[in-house]
Parts: sequence; structure tokens; C-alpha cells
Amino acid sequence: METFNTNIFLKGEKAPKAYFSGGNAWVQILKANEDDLNCQIGHVIFEPGSRNNWHSHGGGQILIVTSGTGFYQEKGKPAQVLHPGDVVNILPGIIHWHGASAGSEFAHIAINPNTQNGIVEWMEPVSDEEYNNL
Repeated sequence: METFNTNIFLKGEKAPKAYFSGGNAWVQILKANEDDLNCQIGHVIFEPGSRNNWHSHGGGQILIVTSGTGFYQEKGKPAQVLHPGDVVNILPGIIHWHGASAGSEFAHIAINPNTQNGIVEWMEPVSDEEYNNL
């Protein structure tokens, strides 16, 4: 199993089970959506096998991988393997999920721009079958 690097960000609050499966995840909000910048930034840590549900963002999203190995997948497309330093640009309204590989913790910074168009619309969980067939 891959070891997890020391992180510069706090671990944050445990992510809600209603939107994450396969293990625990933690979210530390780095920049709240509370001003005219229309942007929210968070750092998310996933246990091995943990992933968020299918979802979309009305304003899009940018992921910056900070540690571990994970996956990003858009609905109807093959999953992409993610490593530290990878950047994923997600256009508004694209249905997707992201999370850790089975053998590694995984962390990323999630930037949600254009929050005036909506932050997140949660959908169904990524099934174990979908995840195990990556």
C-alpha cells in the first residue's frame, strides 16, 4: 500500500456518507463561498477505495491532485488515473466522480468557480461494480 505524504492542510471534517462511499473522506474548506469572488476551494482526502457520488457543478470545477493515486471519470467515458500534480478541468454540467484507488489514499484541491451558477448537484453513488471494473 502506498504511504500518504504529510499534508500542509488540516484533515478537515468527515465528508457526509450520503455523498461518499467505499470508505471515509474528509473535507477542509480553504476558501468559503462567502464573497463576490464566486469561488469555493476545498482540500479533500480520501481513504483507499473511497469516492464521491456521481455529481455535477453548475459553474464547473478544477481538481489539483496533491498526493496519492486516484481516479476521475466522466459519465460514459473511461476513468482517468490521477497522480500528484495532475490538474483536471471539468466544464459546467459535466456528470463525473473522483476518488482514491483501492491501494492508495488520495488527496486533491477542489476549486469550484462561478458558484453563482450552483456549487454541486449530487446524484447516485458510484456502484462497487462500476468502481471494481475500472
